[in-house]
Amino acid sequence: MKAVIYRDNGGPEVLELHDREPAEPGPGEVRVRVAVSGVNPTDWKTRSGATNPKLYAEVTPGLDGAGVIDAVGPGEDRGRIGERVWLFLAGAGRQVGTVAEAVVVPADRAVPLPDDASFDLGAALGVPALTAHRTLTVAEDGPRRLHPGALDGKVVLVAGGAGAVGHAAIQLARWAGATVLTTISGPEKARLATAAGAHHVLNYREDDPAAEIRKIAPDGVDLIAEVALGANLALDLAVLRTRGTISTYANDGAKRVELDVRQNMTLNTRFQFLVLYTVGSEALAAGAEDVAAAVADGALPVGAEHGLPLTRFPIGRTADAHRAVENGAVGKVLIDVGGTA
Repeated sequence: MKAVIYRDNGGPEVLELHDREPAEPGPGEVRVRVAVSGVNPTDWKTRSGATNPKLYAEVTPGLDGAGVIDAVGPGEDRGRIGERVWLFLAGAGRQVGTVAEAVVVPADRAVPLPDDASFDLGAALGVPALTAHRTLTVAEDGPRRLHPGALDGKVVLVAGGAGAVGHAAIQLARWAGATVLTTISGPEKARLATAAGAHHVLNYREDDPAAEIRKIAPDGVDLIAEVALGANLALDLAVLRTRGTISTYANDGAKRVELDVRQNMTLNTRFQFLVLYTVGSEALAAGAEDVAAAVADGALPVGAEHGLPLTRFPIGRTADAHRAVENGAVGKVLIDVGGTA
């Protein structure tokens, strides 16, 4: 099979395309012929050595993807062979990720993908959709699971609604019944956030975004899905309702976060920090189940017309795909692996 590997941490140039023998699945595992792999910021950060240490002499990157199960391990349901699936955290702590024509994963990380859902959609779920799900299910008085009606009456603010996680958060929050606001930095990103389904789109570089948000939500925002906590904290606290939640999954721009303790005591602010690697199996399972339900309902479409442009590369240009994500490509970057052919 074709597989992209790297032997040393470094820039995108360390990624090389090689032939490798596909592994056989063991107990509790399935093997998937990968059609499309999705690239996330964590992929290039891990490759560069900026985050998790390299565990193997040779690593194939890729956490997310979609394809078809072609083998199952001992004790697994053979009826799953031929099943279309989407994958999440496929390469987490493992030697081979989704930028390979075949990947072996724990069976519960291969989630059924409906026949009418494309492999592009499946590869775009994973990290973004599960992260978005977690941001929406951690409020003290909010739901732990998402379904239509779960967020009825709630006001959700999604910071950076044109990003992959922001896009999924908009779609999932709207599917669950929330009133969805989002902040963006310009007209093109406003168009994408609107296409994703946000009810209200505000340019944080114009006018007074806090005042505009308070006009829409006079009692304040219930929940904020935050991508740049340091840069946005003042705005967040200006619009958060008492006992509201700020759920942060990144700190884009790396601005230092400084808290006014008394202000947050008075608000009874809840801060939830999250990363999927350590969120726990229960949260991952709940997220996968709810995201699958949203996919079945047609609530998570992708493509420019739905607010998430797709940029694709062949497997031989995986280095270019990593460069695109590292340079801030808007939308979702995909790699055509083609292992189902």
